[in-house]
Amino acid sequence: MVTLANLDFIVIVLFFVVIVSAGFYAGRNTTDNQEDYILSGRKLGLFLFVLTNVATWYGGILGVGEFTYYYGIFSWVTQGLPYYIFAILFAFFFAEKIRKSSLLTIPDKIHQSFGKRAGVAAAVLIFILVSPAPYLLMMGNLVSLLFDIPLFFSILISLFLSIAYLIKGGYKADIITDAIEFFVMFAGFIIIVVTAYFSFGGFEFLSEKLPPTHLELTGGSSPLFLLVWFLIALWTFADPGFHQRCYAAKTEKTAKWGLVISVAFWALFDFLTTVTGLYSRAAIPDLENPVLSFPMLAEQILVPGLKGLFFAALFATIMSTLNSFLFLSGVTFGKDVFGSLRKKENEKTKSNRYIKYGLGLSSLIAVLMSIYFESVIQIWYVFGSICIPGLIFPIIASYYPKFAIRKKLVFPQMITSVSAGIVWYAIREVYLNDTTLYDLEPMIVGMIFGLIFYIIDKVSPLKKGD
Repeated sequence: MVTLANLDFIVIVLFFVVIVSAGFYAGRNTTDNQEDYILSGRKLGLFLFVLTNVATWYGGILGVGEFTYYYGIFSWVTQGLPYYIFAILFAFFFAEKIRKSSLLTIPDKIHQSFGKRAGVAAAVLIFILVSPAPYLLMMGNLVSLLFDIPLFFSILISLFLSIAYLIKGGYKADIITDAIEFFVMFAGFIIIVVTAYFSFGGFEFLSEKLPPTHLELTGGSSPLFLLVWFLIALWTFADPGFHQRCYAAKTEKTAKWGLVISVAFWALFDFLTTVTGLYSRAAIPDLENPVLSFPMLAEQILVPGLKGLFFAALFATIMSTLNSFLFLSGVTFGKDVFGSLRKKENEKTKSNRYIKYGLGLSSLIAVLMSIYFESVIQIWYVFGSICIPGLIFPIIASYYPKFAIRKKLVFPQMITSVSAGIVWYAIREVYLNDTTLYDLEPMIVGMIFGLIFYIIDKVSPLKKGD
């Protein structure tokens, strides 16, 4: 049970007031121009690029605490290291190309490279992939825990606090709120790590209190399990947020080096969160619900005021991703899904209106999913495993044509990769629960079927123009 002093409540409420006010203020001059609304006029400089890029990467902060509580520093090996590698590859091989294309979204690029059907398929997959539901559920649970409000109303409050300023302000509002949340995130976790060090001691305390595997890089897991997590990190190449920030960057160099600098800040924040998780496991070894490992450690060691700041940091970490995913899902539906049904001569202002409708629709879906799904990790796992194989191949091929298959095969490749993952997920859960085949992840099956189309492309009698 978490108890907050009046000072803690004041700090948390003040944080929400600052975020919502800053969001409305930042978006006050947003125009109906599509480029301005979706990409802040492509004026995103290096400083703000890094702040928003770092902040939006950590929405699953309570899941990080749970993973570290169970597996120790293996959490960093799976949730940090592979993403650094793929983010740096993205920076050097994709960032400048994305900015140079001067498009607005991933489906724009897929449409341009492989046709309308592939573009619409990409839009649908991205709309599913960037569902804000996991982060809405997480924030709703935290609001419910701290303020003793029923979960449903906590979810609605969380939604309002995250979407109110986006409708009018667009991406400008998203960027500024992310920037503020960046500083709150780091401040909160620096405070709890320093406090834990002076409360318990350093490495000697951790090595004495933790299971030995918690301080091993592999965590006692098999190489296959580690390989799966590296494959999941391929999500980086298909991350709509990365693409959006590269499109919005002021220059191609800003996009490239902004990502490289972001990796350094990710490594620092991962250090802080991993150490916090280790202290939680060492200090509270019998925690019933490890999802609450961070809040419970704060409850034990932080004084009023600092505890409020730490919980504000948790909210900041979740909200920075929640509002970004809300906006991305609204853009994807309004512009790329529904927009594909409208004629090109329609005014851009109309498409912005549909984006706002998309924000409403994605919010409704997120609320319903937050009620239906009990686990944040379950939402991530199902959606990521199924959607990523359908996106990763056409995205890479759209910027590197030498890896492209014939246009006629791209749409079937996308549909088959996704369908194979869905079918395998269903078969595995029903029929293969107690067999070794259960370890074969749906994402791997989807990618195998995607690769089959490269073989088909080589042996098919279709002409290259098809």
